[in-house]
Amino acid sequence: MADRTTARTGQAPPVERPQQLRNVVLIGCSGSGKTTLAESLALAVGVIGRAGRIADGNTVSDHEDIEHKQQRSVQLAVLPLEWNGTKINLLDPPGHPDFAAELRAGLHAADAAVFVVSATDPVTAPTRALWRECADAGIPRAVVVAKLDVARSSFDDILTACHDAFGLGPDTLRPLYLPLYAEGHPRGSVDLLTGRAYGESIPAPDAGAARESLVEAISGQDDTLMERYLAGEALDTEALEDGLRREVLSCALHPALAATDQGLGATELLDLIATAFPDPTRRREPFEGDNPTPGDPDAPLAAQVIRVTGDAYVGRISLVRVLTGTLRPDTHVSLTGPSHQEEETLDERITTLTSPFGKQQRIVPEALAGDLVCVAKLTAAHTGDTLADPGHPVRLAPWPLPEPLLPVPIEAHSKADDDKLSQALTRLTTEDPALRLEQNADTHQLVLWCTGEAHAEVVLDRLRGRHGVHVDTVPYKVALRETFGTAAAGHGRLVKQSGGHGQYALCDLEVEPLPTGAGFEFQERVVGGAVPKHFIPSVEKGVRAQLAKGVATGHPLVDVRVTLVDGKAHSVDSSDSAFQSAAALALRDAATHAVVRLLEPVAAVSVLLPDEYLGAALGDLSGRRGRVLGTETGGPGLTLLRAEVPELELARYPVDLRSLTHGTAEFSRSYLRHEPMPAALAAAHTDGD
Repeated sequence: MADRTTARTGQAPPVERPQQLRNVVLIGCSGSGKTTLAESLALAVGVIGRAGRIADGNTVSDHEDIEHKQQRSVQLAVLPLEWNGTKINLLDPPGHPDFAAELRAGLHAADAAVFVVSATDPVTAPTRALWRECADAGIPRAVVVAKLDVARSSFDDILTACHDAFGLGPDTLRPLYLPLYAEGHPRGSVDLLTGRAYGESIPAPDAGAARESLVEAISGQDDTLMERYLAGEALDTEALEDGLRREVLSCALHPALAATDQGLGATELLDLIATAFPDPTRRREPFEGDNPTPGDPDAPLAAQVIRVTGDAYVGRISLVRVLTGTLRPDTHVSLTGPSHQEEETLDERITTLTSPFGKQQRIVPEALAGDLVCVAKLTAAHTGDTLADPGHPVRLAPWPLPEPLLPVPIEAHSKADDDKLSQALTRLTTEDPALRLEQNADTHQLVLWCTGEAHAEVVLDRLRGRHGVHVDTVPYKVALRETFGTAAAGHGRLVKQSGGHGQYALCDLEVEPLPTGAGFEFQERVVGGAVPKHFIPSVEKGVRAQLAKGVATGHPLVDVRVTLVDGKAHSVDSSDSAFQSAAALALRDAATHAVVRLLEPVAAVSVLLPDEYLGAALGDLSGRRGRVLGTETGGPGLTLLRAEVPELELARYPVDLRSLTHGTAEFSRSYLRHEPMPAALAAAHTDGD
């Protein structure tokens, strides 16, 4: 590998060629050691003078107050680092599942991934799922075993556990550096390709067998190199590094190394990234429109918005990945994307370009194809949007985002908060694509749909801290309905005389229940003109108005047929409004002679989970009044469970399911229909109203 002593240090300057770029994302569960590793890498290149600590709230990646409070990352951080003439854009996303949208953005911006596994808890189920996802996408990967200094397991044992958990073939996961121990603790490492030791001056053990295994894995796909190896020829370091890069890029080999909180493994990982990881010219991007060559700085511009943040002084800041061409200040670009109408193209002016480093921003003159850069004041840009040369329109495909399934209803704490709430929520939903805002027309609640409790806590904290808006959370309501359980007749009489024209209308209605989902039907069987023809629409209008208000619990009345059978009018005092009122009275009167049932919404639920949690999930759904429709294979070791569950029982299901399955399950829901609520529950709910 490259000599560490030749490394130039400091925050990375602009590059001259895309081949000098590496975009790498750190992947691992919360607490695995990603942010600590990022600090070690920043310290190794000299961009910081001392590594920060999460407990002290002074790391480069975690700079929001909420991150200091929660002691974890909640947003994607970018650290551009320079190493041996290579600019490494290090992407450090959160590991908590609530912030999977930030991780998705980091994955989309990167060309390679470093999986950070904690030696104390090597591979969690979400990490396994992400490994499979990267494998399906053909993303080159390496493995860093963090916290090796606090684990009781050996490096070899942890790699074996990773090998089995990721379902890898033989010779696929191989150590590139072996840790060296002193007094039972890792103090250095040895490069298996060069034999060079790093760290403290510790006698290196015989690593011949490990080196031979690595060399064999590197030579496996190169016939010439394999022939030289089998012939017993000594392979030079340059040939081995070329072979290592080829194997890593083809995903045939995943190098592994160890890291500690004291910085062991940082320079080794930097060498690996610079030597063996792909540059942006190898990326393949699905374009709609012209199809320029990825990584070509001379091609027409095509760039994508990775995330949007808000700054109190600058305003909106968009993190952009340039796919082709070169992005320069004081130019105009066309903006398209999923947040705009299908054929809509907006014009945006590029102002200042900056290179992010945690919360800091450094002005740069331009951004070449493959680079990451921040653009200020793109007023209409949203995550996933495409920036393109106006003369060469393209549309880049967005990436999938997690669906927010946890409802958090809120109310403004005061009138002053209410005045600022709408604008604050608009900004938050622009910055956070995983947050969905709903103004429920049935329950009249303002609902924030979040991915989990940690996400909700961050959203509420940003409302208070960034926008000065205080809100109260309230219990979540579902959209209940009423219907008639039996047929009934009702009489409505409106007779008022107070001088001048009075009000006069009589209505007789018959109400019958209809099948679920049938809606509302109106008929008339008036004989002899008892209700003049021009007042019959007034009767229907009055019935519809009362349906919206309900007749028993205040919830809308549905699935009924209402028939006007008789009535009476006055030649002077009858009017449109009088017959509307009489019709409403008749419908309410019919309700007193019928069984009125309360209907609750039922959702179709699909749960994808590991087989070992199926029994627990079935029991949990049973306790939620769920009806299991069936199960099927959802992949290796996975089961897809389908059920129908009342929405009243799903308010906290995302949180409870994550706890039940240790974060390994995914679920989706969609409205299915309304159906009668059990009598005891309906009575309790009516009393509660």
